[in-house]
Amino acid sequence: MKFILISLVSILILASCQTKKSEYVKISGFAQGTTYNITYENSTNEYYSQAIDSILKAFDKSLSSYDSTSIISRINNNDPTVEADDWFVEVFKKSAEVNAISGGAFDITVGPVARAWGFGDGPVAKHDSAHIDSLLQYVGMEKVKLEGRKVIKKYPGVKIDVNAIAQGYSVDVVCDFFKSKGIKNYLVEIGGEVRGKGTNAKNIFWRIGIDKPSDGNMMPGNELQAIIEINNKSLATSGNYRKFFVEDGVKYSHTIDPKTGFPARNTLLSATVVCDDAMTADAYATAFMVLGVDKSMELLPKLKDVEVYFVYSNAQGDYVVFFSEGMEKLIVKQD
Repeated sequence: MKFILISLVSILILASCQTKKSEYVKISGFAQGTTYNITYENSTNEYYSQAIDSILKAFDKSLSSYDSTSIISRINNNDPTVEADDWFVEVFKKSAEVNAISGGAFDITVGPVARAWGFGDGPVAKHDSAHIDSLLQYVGMEKVKLEGRKVIKKYPGVKIDVNAIAQGYSVDVVCDFFKSKGIKNYLVEIGGEVRGKGTNAKNIFWRIGIDKPSDGNMMPGNELQAIIEINNKSLATSGNYRKFFVEDGVKYSHTIDPKTGFPARNTLLSATVVCDDAMTADAYATAFMVLGVDKSMELLPKLKDVEVYFVYSNAQGDYVVFFSEGMEKLIVKQD
C-alpha cells in the first residue's frame, strides 16, 4: 500500500521565454492526510480555492480513513446504516477491476496487514507470522462486495483501505470540476498523483519529475531519475525507497503482498504509470510494485493505454531502467 504522507513525484514547471497567455492561479492545501498543489489558467476570471477545498473536504468524508465519521470508516466499523456514495462506488469498482486484472496484486482489503507492519494509522506494529496469518483471513476482494449502495462483508473483520487509489481519484474529481467550469489548462497534484491538461503559463506542456529511487533521496525533487512531459494525461509513481524499516538486518518495505501478508520482495524500486485518469495510474503503480518487474512486463500487453517507467536493480545491484514504447515519447530528460 502506498504511504500517503510521502510524495513520490515532484512537479516541475519549467521556464520558457514565451510570454504568459493569461493569469495562472496556484492553490495549495491539505487533504487525505497529505498536501495538494494545483495550478490553473484563470481564463474565466474566477478563483476556485474555496470551491476546491470544499470538494476535497467532502471527498474526505467519503473515502478518508483518517476521518472516523467518513463513509469508509463507518463501513469498516460495521455501521449497518451506512450507504456508499458515488465516489465510494467508483473507487470500489475500479479497485475490483484492477484486482482482477493484476491477479490480486492490488487489493483494498490489505489495510489491516499493512497496519500490523507499522505502515498506517494503527497502533504499534505487531507482525509476527502467527499474527499476520490470523489477519489474512480478512484479506481478499472476494470477501467484500457491493450490492447497490450497501457494502457486504464476509466477515466483520474485513476492512477497506483505499489509500492506494483514492488520492488518484481525488485528482480526477478536481479535474472534472475544472472541466465543468471550462478551464482548459491546469495541473492538479494531490499526494504525488498528478494530472495535467493543456500548457502552463509559459505555454509549454506540463513536465513532471520522477525522483531517483535511492534510499538517501528523501526530499522530493532533490534527485531526479527522469522528466516526463504530459498533456491530458495522468501520472502516478510508487516506490519503496522512502517508507521502510530495517529489523534484524532485513529491510521491510511498505508495499504489502496481499497473498502472503508480508512486504513484497522483488527488484523493482519504483514504478511510474501514465494513463488517462489518475485513479487508474495510482492503482497500477501499486500493483506493479507488488508484482515486480518481470510479472509487470508480462501484464503490460493486456493493458490498454497504460505506459510505464520502471527502475529496478539487477543481480549486480546496479540501477536498470525499462520504459514502454509510449512512455519513451514522453521522456524529456533522464539520468
